[in-house]
Amino acid sequence: MSPLVDLRSDTVTRPTAAMRAAMMAAPLGDDVFGDDPSVNALQDTIASMLGFEAALFMPTGTQSNFCGIVSHCQRGDEYIVGQMAHCYRWEGGGAAVLGSVQPQPLAHQEDGTLSLADIEASIKPDDAHFARTRLLALENTIGGRSLPVAYLEQATALARAHGLQTHLDGARLFNAAVAVAATTGQSPQHEGRHIASFFDSTSVCFSKGLGAPIGSALCGSREFIARAHRIRKMAGGGLRQAGLLAAAASHALEHHIDRLAHDHALITQLAAGLANLPGLKVATPHTNILFADLTGPAQHQITALVAHLQSRGILITGLYRLRFVTHLDVDAEGIERTITAMREFLAP
Repeated sequence: MSPLVDLRSDTVTRPTAAMRAAMMAAPLGDDVFGDDPSVNALQDTIASMLGFEAALFMPTGTQSNFCGIVSHCQRGDEYIVGQMAHCYRWEGGGAAVLGSVQPQPLAHQEDGTLSLADIEASIKPDDAHFARTRLLALENTIGGRSLPVAYLEQATALARAHGLQTHLDGARLFNAAVAVAATTGQSPQHEGRHIASFFDSTSVCFSKGLGAPIGSALCGSREFIARAHRIRKMAGGGLRQAGLLAAAASHALEHHIDRLAHDHALITQLAAGLANLPGLKVATPHTNILFADLTGPAQHQITALVAHLQSRGILITGLYRLRFVTHLDVDAEGIERTITAMREFLAP
């Protein structure tokens, strides 16, 4: 039987044998007491890699974004964010519900950016009628798109000019860095640090394309991370022998960043294979995520198509659009199987 091709998300990866070995060899302590050496090493590594003073290991990216937003803002403050940003739409409204921080969502432009004019227009005057605008939160990648570096510089400069702090949801920061590096000739590590340099804080996820089983890190100044540490405790994020998990993330940072380019190449291969199928409109992929829409007579057959793929041992997500995500557990043979199965359904 052919192995399962799981294209639902890059969160479905399993630790490699080498990562498992690193986890089993990790020296451990109690991170609540601050003496887990593997956690401390990871925090030092990711902070240094991205150019920050300090970092804090978190169980999830949702908690990392929450702690970041609430550490920047007070009750009654507001953060500006995109309508489709994860920390607004898909994190349970945590900043508002638990932090009493109001989101001000803005529509995205076609390339995933927020209009600079829209950002500026949404900043509230200093008046008791309004929530105080304190923070601009951007996501990179957003919907698989790497935001232009020039835009990041302009948007964060605009925020600073109005006295706002800036936070980057970099769940797939290194996918963005790999995409930029392909055009500049620099290393992904260099580009990741450059992207993060525009922000006061950055959250980065280890359990997506980097392939760790769990975890994110929030990076910022020492003072900021001290506030975030208190928020993490209130949010139930204190961990004990977390070095088992931190070791997996450290292994990923050392061994899995450069290989993200392979995931990007596979999604380009998939897009090319699907490009001319009838009843399918394929978006141009930018990193490791591909969206496609059924059109014409096929447009109401999403459920049937997803079921057909599943019958062939291929998993994707398909609510309103089809989404395919490549990662380290997907290979070229799996991509070709997916193209064949899609052709069976759309062009029998």
